[in-house]
Amino acid sequence: MNLYKKKVKAFFIISVVILSIYIYNKYPTLIYIEVIGDFASIFTSIILEAMPFIIIGSLISAIIQTCISERIIAKIIPKANILGYLGAALIGLIFPVCECAIVPITRRLIKKGVPVGFGVTFMLAVPIINPVVIMSTYYAFYDKKIMVLLRIVGGFIAAILIGMIVNSLEKDKKGLVIDFIDNDSYCNCGCNSYVENQNKLRGIIEHTNREFLDIMGYLILGTFISSVFQVAVSHGEINFISNNKILGIVAMMLLGFFLSLCSEVDAFVGKSFLTNYSLSGVTAFLILGPMLDLKNLIMIIGAFKKSFVLKLSISTIVVVFVISFLFMMCGI
Repeated sequence: MNLYKKKVKAFFIISVVILSIYIYNKYPTLIYIEVIGDFASIFTSIILEAMPFIIIGSLISAIIQTCISERIIAKIIPKANILGYLGAALIGLIFPVCECAIVPITRRLIKKGVPVGFGVTFMLAVPIINPVVIMSTYYAFYDKKIMVLLRIVGGFIAAILIGMIVNSLEKDKKGLVIDFIDNDSYCNCGCNSYVENQNKLRGIIEHTNREFLDIMGYLILGTFISSVFQVAVSHGEINFISNNKILGIVAMMLLGFFLSLCSEVDAFVGKSFLTNYSLSGVTAFLILGPMLDLKNLIMIIGAFKKSFVLKLSISTIVVVFVISFLFMMCGI
């Protein structure tokens, strides 16, 4: 296995080198010291600004994951219809659960009797409506504080609407969740395994460390793509996207899906797009990413039936686009 990984790594490095040489020979005018400097400046600034929030978010997530069970969350969510959706959308203010754990916790909540709509609203809202994400968004957009309001309000409304839509479409409540072995580990960190041994401090440290490294991997990848994208836009290579606001919304939604950034730091990447894209486009990026990205979609497919995943995915994409489009129509 190690030999295989080394071969894959070597192949990747060789491919990048060959591609770089090809681009340099074919487009020599694109290779400037100024361009490299712009890339380095954007990349470094995003990483440095996001680092404190990664640490804070990982620590808070570890404490919540180690000390709070889904039973407590289920008790807090109101049973009444309207209040239930509001409570599910706002519960992240109290329990900012980490993104890698949100899917299995939602599955368990639904199996324990929480209505499907409430579970979906909870799953989509928590990564956006929680103190760490709100604080990081406020810090990233210190000069555009309206983005904080757009993200919170847009995410709040979108989560409730999607929950209601999926709840009305999903009739077979008992057959909703695929049966597979349940365990006490909510996420891939395995943080809850320490609770049984009464060693919560070790669990918190271990979870913080693993989630920090996991988030950093996604952040570096997202920041790299964002930096390249911004340099290309600033030099007029793909202005046809940024000049069309509707196309810009679609492009930002696609980036939000494929980059799979953690919601605790995606605001810093989103801020770098603001110079070339409208507020509504960046809002689409900040709302869709935490709700439905490539990483979470794989987890959702593993926990729910395909029919449910299809309804959830389509509903999420349509609702987020409509909300962003309405923001655009309002001149945002």
